[in-house]
Amino acid sequence: MELQLAIDLVNTEEAIKLVKEVEEHIDIVEIGTPVVINEGLGAVKAMKEAFPNLKVLADLKIMDAAGYEVMKASEAGADMITILGAAENASIQGAVEEAKKQNKKILVDMIAVKDIETRAKELDDFGVDYICVHTGYDLQAVGKNSFEDLKAIKRVVKNAKTAVAGGIKLETISEVVAAEPDLVIVGGGITGQDDKKGTAAKIQELIKQN
Repeated sequence: MELQLAIDLVNTEEAIKLVKEVEEHIDIVEIGTPVVINEGLGAVKAMKEAFPNLKVLADLKIMDAAGYEVMKASEAGADMITILGAAENASIQGAVEEAKKQNKKILVDMIAVKDIETRAKELDDFGVDYICVHTGYDLQAVGKNSFEDLKAIKRVVKNAKTAVAGGIKLETISEVVAAEPDLVIVGGGITGQDDKKGTAAKIQELIKQN
């Protein structure tokens, strides 16, 4: 089980400073969609150069022109790239094909997908690397989480690894770990804490027990 730190609401300089605090306790650092929108793929490049030993995920949430966008993210140094599960099958397949050429990984974000099990099975057949259940900010605000969706995709996925994101924090990590995803994605549950390093260390400890 790996830990991914999602960085959404800061600039590149602040992101690098933040990762320096917790780098020994995380496996993957995510350049979140807001950072990519604000600063472009230069943020991905800067993060990879600053932390060559960490995997860097570019959260592009690709919806179209997938092969091209995966290629550009790869050139910037991304090890993993996200595409939306709601994208066309041809886009998913194009992303997977380009990622294999570049020796990168594709994570499919299932945000807003209604029939989770059916789509997860299709995506697994396409050869994606990770399938991620994700409760976005707007649903977190009304008390939703992704744990049931995680159980649903684990029932049908045979090859892809599973990931979970959305509102995960130290207080809920035990419930997440019990569902046995391969990748746990934490944002504000670490970045919004006063003791970021201590919180990341505790979350990592609970994750690595599995």
